[in-house]
Amino acid sequence: MAEDFRHEYKFRLSQGEYLALRSRLQAILRRDPHVGPTGEYAICSVYFDNADDKALREKLDGVDRREKFRIRWYNGDLSYIVLEKKAKLHGLCSKSGCVITKEEAARLFAGDSSWLKDSERETARELLAKMELQGLRPRTVVDYLREPFVFPPGNVRVTLDREIRGANFRPDVLERPIFTFPAGGDVLLEVKYDHFLPDLIRDLVQIDSRGAGAFSKYAAARGYN
Repeated sequence: MAEDFRHEYKFRLSQGEYLALRSRLQAILRRDPHVGPTGEYAICSVYFDNADDKALREKLDGVDRREKFRIRWYNGDLSYIVLEKKAKLHGLCSKSGCVITKEEAARLFAGDSSWLKDSERETARELLAKMELQGLRPRTVVDYLREPFVFPPGNVRVTLDREIRGANFRPDVLERPIFTFPAGGDVLLEVKYDHFLPDLIRDLVQIDSRGAGAFSKYAAARGYN
């Protein structure tokens, strides 16, 4: 599972802005085919960092070339779990990853990374190298609700993320509910596209009148805005 570098813009929305934009998106764009009848899904991610907060510091300092590793699942369904690496370079973003099993994730959360050595999955091998060289370990849990919309021209994806919450990592996160705290009350609008952004989308989300920010759900969950 891989993705080329893409443009990505993030905007924080008030509740009123969210409701107005959501209404416009529902009227014009198609929902992501992976969502259910509610039009949204829940995402839970465990982010990796080291004792020196490398990933967090690079984000806060605006380092031009940086990356984050995370393990993610949807709607509480542990039959489909992905290990992902999200990278940023010159303002563009890419994402690569692989599917892992619940047992593999649980072993990694318990401190057993030995299975990574035998894996033929590129992202798994890269995570192992970074765990050994940089001391990456599971650090933070982030969960939220996402409403995704798609527009084929430009391969555009527009998402509305709300109820963003975070918590310190706990090894049994797959087995027991974990208490999370609000990580900022705003809704986060994300606009992603390949080489061009169609005028329809630009006008629909009023991108030219909004101030793009550098909001990070991971940083917010760590207590930084």
